[in-house]
Parts: sequence; C-alpha cells; structure tokens
Amino acid sequence: MPNTLVIIPTYNERDNIGPIVARVRASVPQADILVVDDASPDGTGVLADALAVGDTQVHVLHRRAKAGLGAAYLEAFGWGLSRGYDRLVQLDADGSHLPEQLPDLLAAANSADVVMGSRWVPGGQVKNWPWHRRALSQGGSIYSRVILRLRQRDVTGGYRVYTKYALERMQLSNIDSLGYCFQIDMLLHAVQARLLVVEVPITFVERTLGSSKMSGRIVAEAMGRVTLWGLTGMGATRSTVARAAASPGRG
Repeated sequence: MPNTLVIIPTYNERDNIGPIVARVRASVPQADILVVDDASPDGTGVLADALAVGDTQVHVLHRRAKAGLGAAYLEAFGWGLSRGYDRLVQLDADGSHLPEQLPDLLAAANSADVVMGSRWVPGGQVKNWPWHRRALSQGGSIYSRVILRLRQRDVTGGYRVYTKYALERMQLSNIDSLGYCFQIDMLLHAVQARLLVVEVPITFVERTLGSSKMSGRIVAEAMGRVTLWGLTGMGATRSTVARAAASPGRG
C-alpha cells in the first residue's frame, strides 16, 4: 500500500474516537492515523493522546478552538504532505464512514486522483436516516451538481481519498470554506484542476453515539455560497469524472 494517512477530525467525540481508531487500524493496518482535535471540551484530545502513546501509527494534531471542518482538514493536509504521505483520507469520527470499506477506496486510488465514497451511485446506501434527512442530502447534492455543472452524484459526501498529486494541484490556498460546503468546494477545485475523480459506492450509517453537528442553518448557508459560485461563473468548465474501475489515472 502507498504511504497512507487517515485523517479523523474530532470535536466532542470521546465515545467514538477509541472504537473508530481501532477499526481503522484493523481494516488498513499499514496506514497511519491523524486525529485532528479542535480543543474538544469533553476530553477527546486527551483520549487521542493516550491512543497515540500506545501506537506509533496514531498521531494527534491539537487545534486551539473549534474553527470548522474545512480548516481542520486543510491543516491536516498540510501536515500530511509535509511528511511525505501519498494518500490522504477523510474519515468521520462518528462511525458513519465504515473503515471496513476503506480498502475499496484505496484500491480505486491506484488509478485515480480523487476517490469519493458515494451514497448515491448504484450500490451505495444510507442506513438509519429519516426520510427528511435523506431528502436534504440528496437535494443538496442535486442542486449543487446542477448549478455548478458537476457530474458527480454525491458532491457533499465526506468519505474521500486524495492523492498527493491531486492535493498539490488543487490550489488549496484558495479554499476558504469551513463548514458543510467544504466538500463541494474541494470537489470543484479537483474538477477545475482536471483531475480524474471516481465514485465508489459506500454504506453510510447514522451515528449511534454523540450528537450530529449538522443543522438546517448550516445547510442553508452552504447552499447560499454554492448559489453565489454558480451565478458568478465558478462552476466546473470541464468535468473529468469516472466510475470506479474506469480509465487509469495518475496514482
């Protein structure tokens, strides 16, 4: 396996961090893990430090305050690239992204620049979501796809693999989205950089411990920004996209 870093951002995930780290280590034993904690008041960062003491493949990046998912990932990307990792993975701490499916995503990254775990392609599914949550997610993806002229089906999903090649060409310094639309912003930059993007079906499972950070206000703010991007001509001008097992890319 290429040199892989699994990035797990956390804020108040004390009940979830231990189990998710253990599952990642079991699923991809060769990969390293970086927990990025935004000064969780529930002690998540302290627990992550304890996990790192007992496992040299677990690392912790402490941030001073809660500053948004996008900011956490961008700092983690810089951390990983500066240390020579070839594959950088986005993975939620709450168990909604199944670590057991990560080998499939990493396999696809051998022939693509960006791999997206997708709920809305054939074979993808969502478990334990009420109908209104499903409608909100699918609606957000469809709206963003149309206004930004994107071909990908699950543009808001956060289970992804970026190659070093991709991140070095995506002009990350121009990404200032911190919340829900960060994933859309990253995809838009990947497409504009003419990278090969593939979608791999995943099963998304609603968290069982802790509370979600998602709200209607956050989604509304994100859609407002997406609308602005679309109206100002910032959508994709050339969408380089493929399904899993499509034409080879740059690994």
